[in-house]
Amino acid sequence: MTAHPASLHGAGGCQRSLMPTAKLQRFLMTVTIVATCVGTAPAVAQTVTVVPTGNRLAEQPVIPRASALRSKAFNTTYEEKYRAITALLRDDRKLVGKIRKAALAYGIDPIHIVAALVGEHTYNISVVDSVQTYYVKALAYADLKFSFSYRGTPVQSFVQRPEFASCSSLESSALIWSCRDQVWEETFRGRKVDGVDHEPITFQRAFFQPFYAGQTFGLGQISPLAALQVTDMVSRVSKLPRLSPDRPQAIYRDVMDPDRSLVYIAAIIRDSIDAYREQGFDISGNPGITATLYNVGQPRRRARELRQAVTDKTGRTLPVENYYGWLINDRLEVLKALLTDGTK
Repeated sequence: MTAHPASLHGAGGCQRSLMPTAKLQRFLMTVTIVATCVGTAPAVAQTVTVVPTGNRLAEQPVIPRASALRSKAFNTTYEEKYRAITALLRDDRKLVGKIRKAALAYGIDPIHIVAALVGEHTYNISVVDSVQTYYVKALAYADLKFSFSYRGTPVQSFVQRPEFASCSSLESSALIWSCRDQVWEETFRGRKVDGVDHEPITFQRAFFQPFYAGQTFGLGQISPLAALQVTDMVSRVSKLPRLSPDRPQAIYRDVMDPDRSLVYIAAIIRDSIDAYREQGFDISGNPGITATLYNVGQPRRRARELRQAVTDKTGRTLPVENYYGWLINDRLEVLKALLTDGTK
């Protein structure tokens, strides 16, 4: 799942503070009630707004230059890659069956998983000849020695700093890692803390790309951070072992294995749906929005920002698709047919 950075903070120094910022305090207030089972989001005080189907934008937003460069490097086009992934889904009925099974387990419509796969393989990677190729690739990471660290400090040590103390009492991996992501954004990203300058890069890029920038893996192009965020849900629903940054090879095994990757895709989508419902928005009927969130990540921060915009009456009342999600909604009927063609 390839996330594109938000606007960067300034690189000036800041005074260290052990108290949560105002934004972080608001974050913590929104996560005190946690869903206890898949498909059950926390109660919300406000009326839930159902996000309608279709695109809010008449034309597709600009596609990032990085995506264009990836396509050019492989001498292909978006349309060719789109046709390749839809052909794979049309021809591999076992894969579609596994998509249906994963969606059922996590209480989502399977079209959301199809949307994530189509978006990733259209804009971020080129589809392989068959799903079997991903099993082979998974073996390449099994014996590698590496860690998730930033400038020599493992992430599991870095998050023990007092700035992250308010995250430790949260009740799920999704909330804990989302909180840590928020602390990095507000306290460390592009700032000087304790005399140390931190680069203006995302938490994911700082700690979870040990080989090269832009790393996501497997059929669903999942980042290690995204897998860690939903590990509690995946353990509870699919009975897979909980992941830990202390065991990075296990994370790569899960996101590279096509069967497990589908489970994580479903969990990531379920988590995004729940995050928006916590803020009073039902996005479960709009695959373009869930695909957008699959692409950009940080669903809780984005849901909170939308709720604040509605509260402040800025004119923004609904989530809006990006270029990735726009394609999904634009071709939704064709993509839905992939789940029914050739099945009984």
